[in-house]
Amino acid sequence: MTSLIACCGLDCERCDARIATMTGNDALREETARRWSAMNHAPEITAATIHCTGCRTEGAKFAYCTLCAIRQCASERGHATCGSCPEMEGCPTLDAVLRHAPEARANLLAVSR
Repeated sequence: MTSLIACCGLDCERCDARIATMTGNDALREETARRWSAMNHAPEITAATIHCTGCRTEGAKFAYCTLCAIRQCASERGHATCGSCPEMEGCPTLDAVLRHAPEARANLLAVSR
């Protein structure tokens, strides 16, 4: 499971983009694109961009994940996830995720052990 925890602590195994990719579920791709577009005020998220095998796995990545500031920061600092970063607590970039997904903090702490 640990490789399916994203750099930010989100669980890719439970992510609708990954589930749609792994199962070929185009209806889930459409629904995910609609939800994520509304949630992020980003109308350019379309079903065609919903292809991902997980943040830290080989394979397809959601189009916006390649631009993810958290993923880029972890990579530049040599961390698999933010959980191994000494600056994790109070990081304003990571806090944006943790505010909306508090379970991500527990995931980060679990994979950093």
